[in-house]
Amino acid sequence: MAVPKILLYYAFTPLADPDTVRLWQRELCEALGLTGRILISKDGINGTVGGDLPNVKKYLRRTREYPAFTHMDVKWSEGVGEDFPRLSVKVRDEIVSFGAPGELVVDAGGVVGGGTKLTPEQLHDLVAAKDVTFFDGRNRTEAEIGRFEGAVVPDVSNTREFVADLESGRYDHLKSQPVVTYCTGGIRCEVLSSLMVNRGFTEVYQLDGGIARYGETYGDGGLWHGSLYVFDKRLSIDFSDDAEVIGRCYACGAPSSTTANCGDLSCREQRVVCGEHAATTACAAHA
Repeated sequence: MAVPKILLYYAFTPLADPDTVRLWQRELCEALGLTGRILISKDGINGTVGGDLPNVKKYLRRTREYPAFTHMDVKWSEGVGEDFPRLSVKVRDEIVSFGAPGELVVDAGGVVGGGTKLTPEQLHDLVAAKDVTFFDGRNRTEAEIGRFEGAVVPDVSNTREFVADLESGRYDHLKSQPVVTYCTGGIRCEVLSSLMVNRGFTEVYQLDGGIARYGETYGDGGLWHGSLYVFDKRLSIDFSDDAEVIGRCYACGAPSSTTANCGDLSCREQRVVCGEHAATTACAAHA
């Protein structure tokens, strides 16, 4: 029986011809029967693909044969089958849409001028040595169902709101303190940490491999609480059977790690819901 697997990966590296890479990636995925979402820009590649394990392995091997992608960051997770409705391979100005394509500097070694990368073990060493502030690099709904202990959670609905939020002054008190950025797989924090350094934050770190790699290392026995939001039909994953349920249903406050889109098709807001209210998710503006 085929075993479905999901591959989450990225690489920051200069690409002279992103559209040629797009065509190659689409042809490769179609030949292997993979679905998912791949974004490509002049600064690199960011993808999540799923399919049968042998084919996903072939995809990874062939993609890494391209010299620029040899050292791309890779994480695996269990799929459930047909995890993505289709295949999407696109070229964008940014592989993570912070709305600052001219600000990011990338060379063959990755992002230039970002935060200091920490393995999960190094993160624990830092926390033991210093008074650290965790800074969530995801949107508010993702953070509602899982986050690091005591984390600052910006009130943003998407990455494009981060620049204005950083420039609002509300985090100026953190500019002279050690700050650890974190996100799902590490890619958003590659960009976020460089944006923070550019705006005067003096001691910025980033969790290398993101929450996904931290969970692989410590499960629910470390500093992480709750579930991890993911961008496929699973919606969230737990690192163990002991995962806390820290989310609360928007309608009744019941514990939940389930999210759903607003019931009104014109609204893109997402919210935490319990089983009882999963079918009635219209926000106040559309109720």
